Amino acid sequence: MTSLTRGANSPIDTATTTVEVTGARQGTVDLFVFQLGADLKVRTDADLVFFNNPSTPEGAVTLTGGQVTLHLAAVPAAIDTLAVAVALDENVPGSLAQVPGLSVTLTQAGGTSFAIPAEGLTTERSAVLLEVYRRNGSWKVRNRSAGWSGGLDALVTEHGVSVDETPAQAPEPAQSAVAAATSATVDGEGVRTVPGEATLSLVKREKLNLQKREVAKVLLRKGAASPVGRVVLVMDNTGSMSKRYRSGEVKRIIERMVPVATQLDSDGNLEAYAYAQRFVKLPDVTVADADTWVNTYVHLRGRHGGIDFDAIGGTNNEIPIMEEIIGTLDKATAVPTLVLFFTDGGFNARAQITALMRTASALPAFWQFIGIGKSSFGILEKLDTLTGRLVDNAGFFAVENIDKLTDTALYELLLSEYPDWLRAARKARVLS
Repeated sequence: MTSLTRGANSPIDTATTTVEVTGARQGTVDLFVFQLGADLKVRTDADLVFFNNPSTPEGAVTLTGGQVTLHLAAVPAAIDTLAVAVALDENVPGSLAQVPGLSVTLTQAGGTSFAIPAEGLTTERSAVLLEVYRRNGSWKVRNRSAGWSGGLDALVTEHGVSVDETPAQAPEPAQSAVAAATSATVDGEGVRTVPGEATLSLVKREKLNLQKREVAKVLLRKGAASPVGRVVLVMDNTGSMSKRYRSGEVKRIIERMVPVATQLDSDGNLEAYAYAQRFVKLPDVTVADADTWVNTYVHLRGRHGGIDFDAIGGTNNEIPIMEEIIGTLDKATAVPTLVLFFTDGGFNARAQITALMRTASALPAFWQFIGIGKSSFGILEKLDTLTGRLVDNAGFFAVENIDKLTDTALYELLLSEYPDWLRAARKARVLS
C-alpha cells in the first residue's frame, strides 16, 4: 500500500475504486462526496452524495454502509473532480483534528491501494480529505487534507450547494390529522418524512434526517415503531431561565424537539406552550418554519409575534398549564400524546401535582419532564415511585446543559420510557 502525504498525488486507472474513511460515523463525523466541474462547484444538489442521497444520477458515485464506490468510467465528461469530504455533526464539540485515526483508504479492483491520512488539520470542523481528479485524460488521486472551521455549511457553500431554503410556496389548505398522517412517508429504517421538508435546503434536510434517524433508532430499540400521535412542548418562561434564553440555549432545545414531532406527531408539527405564573398557547412549530418560529416566539419578556410574554408572569406555577393540557386529552379518541415539559425547577405544589398526575394516568398522555440545571425539582424527582396511578405516565431526568448532549444521548433520555408507557396504556385500555 502506498502512503500519500498531504498534497501528494498519484495516477490511478478507471477500475472500480472503493474509498473508506476511518473515523467517519453517521451522526458524529458524516461523509460526503461532491462531483465538481472545472469551477470546483456542483452542477446541481444531485452532485452531492451523502446518506440521504446515496448515489449520483448516473451511478458513478455511490455510498453504501459508509463505503464510497467510484465507477470512474461512468463519471460525466463535465465532471473534473470527485471530492471526498467529512464534517462534524453540529452537536459534536471540537474539531476534526480530535477525531482519532481520521484517514482514508483508496483501493482499486486491480489491487492498487493508497493510505491517505488526514494531516495538518487544526480547528477545521469540515474538510476535503482526498480528491480524485482528471489530468490530461487520465485520473489521479491527491491527499487534500484542507478544510473549514465553519463546519458543514462552509463545506457545502464552498462547493456550490445552497444552504438557503427554497422560496416559500403559497399556503396549502389545512389538512386533517388523518390526512396529514397518511401523506407522510416512512423509509425502511422507520424514518418519517412529512410535508414541508421539501422546502428545506439540502443541508437542513440532511441534519433533520440524521436527527430523525436517531429518534427512530431509540423507538425501534424500545420496541415501538414510530407510533403516530401528538407531541406537545412546554417551555419554562420564568425569570430564572433568563441566562438560557439570552445564550440561545432555549432556541436550540426547541429546534432539537422538531425531529421528535416529525417522527411522532400526526401532522409533523410541534404544539407549543410557554408557562410561568400563567401560560400562553403558541402557534405550532413546523418543519418548514422552525428557524423563523424560534426567533419570533422564544423570548422571556416583551411582545413578540402578537404574544405578550410579560403577561404570563416571572415565577413558576405548573398547575394551570398542566390542567390545560389535561383538558385537551380526549379519552374517547385516545390519541397517544407525548408531553415534553422543560423546567429549571420549582414544582413545590406537591399535593396538587400528585393529584393531577394520578388523574392524568387514566388519559392518553405520557409526561416527560426535563430538568434544566441543578435546582431542586421537588415532586418530579419522585415520579417513578408515585403510587395510585392506573399506569406509570411520567418520566424525569435532569441535565445541566442540554447543548452538551449529543442527539443520540438526548433522544435516548427523552424517549426511553415512552414505549413502555405505550404498552402499559394499551394493556390498561387507556389506548386502543
